[in-house]
Amino acid sequence: MKSLTKTFFAALIIMLVLGSAGILSREHHLDDLKKEAEENSLQKVIVFSAASEDQPLHIDLPGDVVGYRDASLYARSAGYVKEWYADIGTEVKKGALIARIDTPELDAQVKQAEADLITAKTQYALAKSTAERWQLLSRTRTVSRQDLETRLADEKAKKSALDSADAHLKQLLSLQSFEEIRAPFSGRITARNVDIGDLVQGQPAGRELFHIADDSKLRIFVQVPQAKSGDIRVGMHAKLSVPENPGKTYDAEVTQNSGAMDRNSRAAMVELIYDNAKKALKAGDYANVSFLSKEKGRTVIPITSLIFRGEGLQVATVDEKHRIHLVKVVPGRDFGQKMEILSGIDGHELIVDNPPDSIMEGQEVSEAANSGKEK
Repeated sequence: MKSLTKTFFAALIIMLVLGSAGILSREHHLDDLKKEAEENSLQKVIVFSAASEDQPLHIDLPGDVVGYRDASLYARSAGYVKEWYADIGTEVKKGALIARIDTPELDAQVKQAEADLITAKTQYALAKSTAERWQLLSRTRTVSRQDLETRLADEKAKKSALDSADAHLKQLLSLQSFEEIRAPFSGRITARNVDIGDLVQGQPAGRELFHIADDSKLRIFVQVPQAKSGDIRVGMHAKLSVPENPGKTYDAEVTQNSGAMDRNSRAAMVELIYDNAKKALKAGDYANVSFLSKEKGRTVIPITSLIFRGEGLQVATVDEKHRIHLVKVVPGRDFGQKMEILSGIDGHELIVDNPPDSIMEGQEVSEAANSGKEK
């Protein structure tokens, strides 16, 4: 009887132990299920670490290529083209004779002016000698003081007439010297708009006879929009490309910046210089100008991390408690797949990439592996 009782109690104890173990196991399992359910209920997001680093600046703008020196040549007086000595593409030196103009009317005016000068000289000489004689006679009181003053005044008038005739002749001779069209500097003739026998008029009604450009160096003028004008500085370099030489680039340097905006275009004029000793480019070319530089301390994030809502442009950051904070940011320049951020983040936050539309302020999230898109 005692043996049976012991067996019963032993079995009862075993059953109680097994029951307790089962209950504990079930509770642990329920806790695991609850924890898993809670984790599954959290929004999973992909985050990356924002950082500040040097950002390459790449700005492409159209440029106008002109000669280092560029001039239009006109006639100063009316006449006929007698001869021309330089055609388009001709390299000429400074002072070289380019064309000769026949000006018969001007030549006749010069001859008349020369004759007028001779007459003025003769009249002045006679008036001067007469005045000198009357001065001698006035000392002996042979002539009156009034007659002497009349002769002296006549001498001054004749001297003024002589000076006027001389100046008029010099003016005509100066115009006559422009019968020869000469190169104002060494360069290349890029246009010839006249031929032998053509009637040409003096300025301002006259047309351009020749165009000359010094293409040993070239100037490239670029209109830089206001938003990008602060990025272009004197001394920085740019790459030029032209349609006739695809795949090739040429290095130019920024030498001048107007420092002011055009009222119509709201753009600043920038000048670059290219050493064209090898004649790789031509005056008058259209060029694409790529400005290249690096800027320090710019925070740039992927476009995919931006949130566009009524409150303005935002990004979603994650704090140490895995909670979302929506931060309003001020955008800078658009670099295609990335955007510069001027303010709102300091470059050290964890930022959500491709945030869902439903993401909310204070929402607890589960962070997935870093997307590798940090700046």
